[in-house]
Amino acid sequence: MSLELNATMREVKGKGASRRLRHANILPAIVYGGSKDPVSITLLQKDIQYRLPDEQFYSQVLSLNIEGKIEDVLVRDIQHHPYKVEVMHMDFIRVDAKKVVHVFSQLHFVGEDVSPGIKTEGGVINHVVTEVELECLPKNIPEFIEVDLSEMHVGDVVHLSDLKLPKGVEVLALKQGEEHDTAVVGMHLRKVVEEVEEETTAPEAPEAPESETGGDSE
Repeated sequence: MSLELNATMREVKGKGASRRLRHANILPAIVYGGSKDPVSITLLQKDIQYRLPDEQFYSQVLSLNIEGKIEDVLVRDIQHHPYKVEVMHMDFIRVDAKKVVHVFSQLHFVGEDVSPGIKTEGGVINHVVTEVELECLPKNIPEFIEVDLSEMHVGDVVHLSDLKLPKGVEVLALKQGEEHDTAVVGMHLRKVVEEVEEETTAPEAPEAPESETGGDSE
């Protein structure tokens, strides 16, 4: 079941108009892609803020209801305010159910606490990447990719080619050749920092200069 967002057409454009919209807690956005022309729209800031914590919002197909007309879209770009908790602008790209799309999916790491490397070998996990770019049809977009670490030992590395993917889903980087089969997560020995107390000795006092004596007096 896809997520739905309500939007309205945006007739007035420009920086000034966008600024006025934001002051009214309305978010300017654009929809493009496919065989249709780009469309400028507005969304309610509160509707977007409600969706931001949801991982699916960034990778799943959304049903964008633009004044009664439904567009199937993916989030392509989100521009955040540099210091306020609000979104400045959003880009959506139209999707075709019969055409593959490229999406980023979050990696969910499980089983780390029960892995032999952690429990008995003094290992520590190093997460190299936390998301991966996939290629698939819109209907096959996974909510996330699970990475099982429960059998990892010190020295083990999980590569992109080791990921267990749903049917019809491919890692985009692997289609570019074996040299792109990069590490996803690895386990290495925890570094033990030993504090060595350096012996400090007081510097030797400099020798007193020999006193100059004159000749014997008669």
